[in-house]
Parts: sequence; structure tokens; C-alpha cells
Amino acid sequence: MKRHATSVWNGSGKEGNGHLTTQSTTLNKTQYSFNSRFAEGVGTNPEELIAAAHAGCFNMKLSFVLGGAGFTPETLETTSYVTLEDGTITESHLVLKAKVPGIDKAKFDECVKDAETNCPVSKVLNAKITVDAELAG
Repeated sequence: MKRHATSVWNGSGKEGNGHLTTQSTTLNKTQYSFNSRFAEGVGTNPEELIAAAHAGCFNMKLSFVLGGAGFTPETLETTSYVTLEDGTITESHLVLKAKVPGIDKAKFDECVKDAETNCPVSKVLNAKITVDAELAG
């Protein structure tokens, strides 16, 4: 499987702007700029997109891992906090709130660790990856 996205950038790094389009067109000429990346401007940015990709990939991987262990999650809600320092993504911190009927904490933690280590986005990131996982009763 291959997926693609296209970026178009016009102008200088600080004053210019661009847009992103994904193969699915979920992002379709979605604006990004210096302000949307380093301030609070309108539009997206690469770090936000990596955070979304990591949270989504982790949830899907965890769902498969849980299924392989005989559990079906009712809800997996993950937020990824990506840190950019000195021009490098240094960390993705995942905060998970999960509802998984019938699982005990030890098995849940084992499944979370598997997903943290083995989701494809975790594997591609050259960054510290951490997870805070909460299992709802």
C-alpha cells in the first residue's frame, strides 16, 4: 500500500504560505504558514498532522492488539502531544482514555505497550514516545 499527499509552498519561510492536499482529499488545499506552525494562525502544520497520525495509528494498533488478546474495546480516545524543539520533533506523548470490558489492568498495560512500540507511526518517529493510559471501569 502506498499513500500520498502534496504540499505547495509560495514565498519565503516566514512570509510565505502553502497548502496541503491528501490523496483522499480530506485535506484539500488546506492552508499552512509560519503563523499556523509557530504561532496561533489559522491553518494546520506538520506537527499537528503528525500528532493526528500518531493518535489514530496508535488507537487502531491497540484495537488490533486487544482483539488478538480476546477483548473488544468500547472506546479508545487518544490525544498525541508532539514536541518540536530546535527544529526536531523530540517527543510524542500519548494520553489514552480507554473503556475495554472484561480486561484487567495488567493485560491492558501489556496491550498498550505493544501498541506504543509497534504502531507504524511510532516506528517511523525518531523521538521519545510516552503513554499515559487510563482504563475506565
